[in-house]
Amino acid sequence: MLLSPPGCGKSEFCKTLGNEVGRPVLILDVGSLMGSLVGQSEERTRQALATVDAMAPCVLMIDEVEKAFAGATGSSGDSGVSSRMFGAFLSWLNDHESDVFVVCTANDIQKLPPEFVRAERFDAVFFLDLPDRKQKDEIWSLYLNRYGLDTSEPRPADELWTGAEIKSCCRLAALLDAPLVQAAENVVPVAVTSGESVERLRQWADGRCLSAEQTGVYRNQKPQGTGRRKVSREPSAN
Repeated sequence: MLLSPPGCGKSEFCKTLGNEVGRPVLILDVGSLMGSLVGQSEERTRQALATVDAMAPCVLMIDEVEKAFAGATGSSGDSGVSSRMFGAFLSWLNDHESDVFVVCTANDIQKLPPEFVRAERFDAVFFLDLPDRKQKDEIWSLYLNRYGLDTSEPRPADELWTGAEIKSCCRLAALLDAPLVQAAENVVPVAVTSGESVERLRQWADGRCLSAEQTGVYRNQKPQGTGRRKVSREPSAN
């Protein structure tokens, strides 16, 4: 399972994982399994998992899993349908013998019941933090080339930016035919708008998750970002 603040590349990582290991990536859309008839949702869940088994070896991806199984705690008012679907998935996750590698993404793992992330259902929970300087430079190069922008153009300050915000800045610069620094005036990073939530997520992951960037347990060593922090629009030295 991969945990991180929004925009850090969890979904893209899962989608490209299949290319790395030479397996097809199947995406399980839990919402599409819901049916209007009694028992239909549970039956569709079993059929979907049987299809996954038949496709093995493969990678099975569930994006934003805490939202996909939001009603699993029994508080959704759906007469327990979500809980039964979740139970069917847990049983399959624990007992299946097919060569299926399951990977999930989450923005808030605390919304998931503990039995979902226990050992033997998921090998590990990895935390992916905001990109560091080297990673941001590579992301800038990727999207500057993708949108046909001048790679030598001055870049805006990006201290708290995620990869999604770098992409947004490049896309806006290309769309508006404007300098990157001007396009950045329309980008407010999630580490500013939801700084408290991001910092709570880091604090929770500290010592509980493995690091997605290096070997070992994740340790929170990033500077804090808050919703009241001023966003700098001055060009960086890059």
